[in-house]
Amino acid sequence: MANFKSYLFLFAAAAMTACSEDNTFVPEYTLTVEADTTINVNIDGSKTFQTIEGFGSSDAWSMDYVGRYWDNTSKEGIARLLFSSELDANGRPQGIGLSMWRVNLGGGTAEQGDESGINDNPERRAECFLNADGTYNWNKAPGQRYFMEKAKEYGVDNFVLFSNTAPVYYTKNGKGYSDSGAYSNLKDDCYDDFADFLASVAKHFADQGYGISYISPVNEPQYNWNSGQEGSGWQNSEVSRLVKELDSSLSGKGLADTRILVGEAGAWNYLYETAGDVGPERSNVISDFFDSSSENYIGNLSHVPAEICAHSYWLDTSWSQMQSTRGLAASAAQQYGLKLHQTEWSMMSENYEGISSYDAASYMDLALVMSQVLYNDLTVAGVSSWSYWTTCERERWSQKSRFYLIRLQPQSGDYGALTEGGTYTASKNLWVLGNYSLFVRPGYKRVSVTLPVPESRMFASAYISPENDRLVVVYTNMSDKSIKVNNTISVNGRTAETPTQYVTSETLNLQRSSSYEVSVIPSRSVATLVYDLK
Repeated sequence: MANFKSYLFLFAAAAMTACSEDNTFVPEYTLTVEADTTINVNIDGSKTFQTIEGFGSSDAWSMDYVGRYWDNTSKEGIARLLFSSELDANGRPQGIGLSMWRVNLGGGTAEQGDESGINDNPERRAECFLNADGTYNWNKAPGQRYFMEKAKEYGVDNFVLFSNTAPVYYTKNGKGYSDSGAYSNLKDDCYDDFADFLASVAKHFADQGYGISYISPVNEPQYNWNSGQEGSGWQNSEVSRLVKELDSSLSGKGLADTRILVGEAGAWNYLYETAGDVGPERSNVISDFFDSSSENYIGNLSHVPAEICAHSYWLDTSWSQMQSTRGLAASAAQQYGLKLHQTEWSMMSENYEGISSYDAASYMDLALVMSQVLYNDLTVAGVSSWSYWTTCERERWSQKSRFYLIRLQPQSGDYGALTEGGTYTASKNLWVLGNYSLFVRPGYKRVSVTLPVPESRMFASAYISPENDRLVVVYTNMSDKSIKVNNTISVNGRTAETPTQYVTSETLNLQRSSSYEVSVIPSRSVATLVYDLK
């Protein structure tokens, strides 16, 4: 591995003459790796934090196109990368084992075609299962349904149905995007209709054997969404009204296990403060929804758990910014006994700390930024789940891997149509997410980790299985030096066996380390150490 200072091969001279037809050669040497520095790390399994519900991604916007138009080999290969938890005969992961899958419930802009007004990015139009006459066509969105089916086959049982717009038959302007500014595009007499639509879709897929854990009815209500894609602004009071209707619809359809996930705030600060850019009626969301004295209180509804979600966009450009904003979100959530979820992140911002020049940044540099976001969301905000945004996308306009886990390349090139079919490539983003998602499984609890180095340069989080028989430690080394970690592990009197290690770096993609490399974290890498506990 190029990141280590040196490989030391010490051979005993007698070993060189030990070969014969009657004797199998066993080399008498010690093979080790010398790191640039060594640190002592304490992992305390008695100090537990949140329970992990899963790691996921969404099917917006390209998955329907891939599922419709691409050949079976490509589709199956993409599904394997996303959902497989299997290792091949050499211990190489076949995928990153996502345990959650977010499904976009389209509003019918695809059926409108050019009349939808979403013309710059036609892939952002989406089909709707509901017809204008009130009947349902469950053959719609075949590409999305393909990946839902593959996710289920690979063992995913946590599906989140999310909506950007109500069906166009219910909107004020008959479009999937809004011209109502800060207010909802939903007709005033259609709140119950929209709620029934959401519950009906959940009921259909639940009856098909899908675990519909959540419905997220409103996305990023702080933004007006007046062009470009399906979307609408919403006032907190309008969201509260819709959630109450949806709660009733879910109960009426007997969907006791399906919960309503509220929030989907466009940035963390909208959860905990009155934000000047959107005003009080679209921010300070936690207290507005979960303070029992609020007019918009929904905390007493049977399908509304003590949970809320936000997106990690914008407030992600520096370590101090991530620490402060996630800390404030966690404090606000704790005040009302809420679990937090992070449900969307892609690299939207500019001028990230640690990247001197975006143009010069490597794909691994960008994936390391994602690892910083993951770490702060998991350890400071204390999120119970973490999801990426656009799972598959083309690489256009010099954006590198900002917006994908898997790069799509149409037959005619990056600017070609997805209807052409094409090829796909796993990105560093995919494998770094896999350093978490493949090994930190639903039900694992985060436990305490203490490192004696500046946190922004070397950081780690650790997770223990429900049975206390497996410990997973995920390290990120942002420095230009390799670091050996001596882990002191205290887990209820259990002993830790020699770990298995998987590394993602400039040259490695979730590669299983050789035994002599274990516990050495290469420079600018993410490494997962998996311990069996006895």
